Amino acid sequence: MARAGMPRIRARWVTGVASALAALSVVVAVWLGTGGSALGASNAAGQAPAVSCDSLAGLKLTNTTVTSATEVPASTTLPAYCNVQLVETNPPAGDQIHIGVFLPDSWNGRFEGIGGGGFVGGNPSSPSPTAIQQGYATAGTDTGHVADGGQGAFALNPDGTLNWQLIDDFSYLGIHEMTVTSKAVIAAYYGSGPRYAYWNGCSTGGRQGYMEAQRYPTDYNGIYAGSPAINWAQFMVAQMWGELQMNLAHDFIPQCKFAAAQQAAVAQCDGLDGVKDGIISDWASCHFDARSLIGTVTACGTITATDADIINKILEGPRFPNGRFMWYGLVPGTSFSGLNNTVTAADGTTTPAPFLISLNHFVYWLAQNPNFNWETMTYPQFVRFFIQSYVEFNPVIGTNNPNLTRFRDAGGKLLSWVGTADQLIYPQGVIGYYQSVIDRMGGLRRTQQFYRLFIAPSVAHCGGGSGAAPTDPFDAMVNWVEHGQAPSSLAGAHTNSSGQVDLTRPVCVYPLVATYTGQGSTNDAANFVCAPTFIPRLPNAEGRDDGRGDRHYGRAGNRHRGRGVARGDRRFNART
Repeated sequence: MARAGMPRIRARWVTGVASALAALSVVVAVWLGTGGSALGASNAAGQAPAVSCDSLAGLKLTNTTVTSATEVPASTTLPAYCNVQLVETNPPAGDQIHIGVFLPDSWNGRFEGIGGGGFVGGNPSSPSPTAIQQGYATAGTDTGHVADGGQGAFALNPDGTLNWQLIDDFSYLGIHEMTVTSKAVIAAYYGSGPRYAYWNGCSTGGRQGYMEAQRYPTDYNGIYAGSPAINWAQFMVAQMWGELQMNLAHDFIPQCKFAAAQQAAVAQCDGLDGVKDGIISDWASCHFDARSLIGTVTACGTITATDADIINKILEGPRFPNGRFMWYGLVPGTSFSGLNNTVTAADGTTTPAPFLISLNHFVYWLAQNPNFNWETMTYPQFVRFFIQSYVEFNPVIGTNNPNLTRFRDAGGKLLSWVGTADQLIYPQGVIGYYQSVIDRMGGLRRTQQFYRLFIAPSVAHCGGGSGAAPTDPFDAMVNWVEHGQAPSSLAGAHTNSSGQVDLTRPVCVYPLVATYTGQGSTNDAANFVCAPTFIPRLPNAEGRDDGRGDRHYGRAGNRHRGRGVARGDRRFNART
């Protein structure tokens, strides 16, 4: 039973003129509604349990307590399954990692770990309906804290110090412990462990999958990671760049002006690939200058020179005082509203509404002060926060180690994708990481034997946008693991506001690009091929690290708890 139209983790982020807080309530609800695999759909002869569900209440596991084991009867939507709730701790820290393991009465022999979003580690309370329907044993965890997607307060102790145990749990340890514990519960229930273990996640869930490949390479046979929130320490600060620029200029731009700039960029660059379809496929060749819009009249006022300057800075991305590259900006044609939120009142007054996840990173992780007022932040303070974030947190949660030797040697497969209109995590950073893996692992061909990245033009974060998003990337990953069929493209589709598919297109493996054959409808994937017609080049190449390290921050070691920068990251890796 394949899913149509959107990736399984969620349909899309909600963006618009509403504040990030209002959007997050919708986003997180979709974040945690994940699916399963079509390859596990045929489950008529699935494996039955070897013991009763309630017997698992007495299961003895190290540092782990089974709090309940409940048989859930079949319903009109789900088959019967066993719901096992556990709490794991790491003495002497006293943390509590809640884990939910969900075991169908007819098991397909596979395990599916499911990730979270934002600051949410995952959902231990209820299973993925599609995974259970298709016979997967599945699991989720809160990674040691309970919060909605935007709340990062768990990182701060009441005395104002960082809670490194909970940060570690969220960054990497909680998912690993969930995985190990889940496999033990599965073996106890069915009499044998899973034949295959798979990861399924988007955004934070995608980052969690990458972290598993980097730190715990034998946990999963296959990892699906959409829109991965890797390079966490850098992009979390960069996400506030637009709000900072508006605040410093005392010019909070109404959303309809941002929308006009987005539409103008699409109009300018849509045809660069030879097809006018509202999709910017040759996105790296799009050089949009918002100054061309000065004097343009919109429903919320005339675009001024100050407006245009701020928009250009958002597209360029943050820079150090000497002009050197700090991090990426939005790709032209991307929605501005995800990170550059403002709210315009009935009287025409426009006020800021920063993206809540990034704001929480500043308040609790960097300033380490619940009363921190971001509107008092200066540009020099922003630079210092960026350096602090990288030095202090990159070794823990950066998730950008290019050495995947152990994962490759274990036979693991990593399938990942990112949209070029991702309004939250900057796709250039994901591509930059992939290039660093190519450099480290012996070239593109060798890397593609175990790790493939797919680029979805004009697709937003985890789906949405005007482009075609992958419809079943998880299935493609499972097929690669179990049948050795490495995908050269993923099926992609765009759905309209009525939920109908109105465009299909191949989502090509990097660095290939979907290219029109010149015949037939441009809405039909059959009329496109993946070809190296134009290879995306990372913007900001002029600002790349020259190998000597940026004296602003790259040479400093991470000294929290007395340890240096992990894995020899002696410089900031802004590869292009």
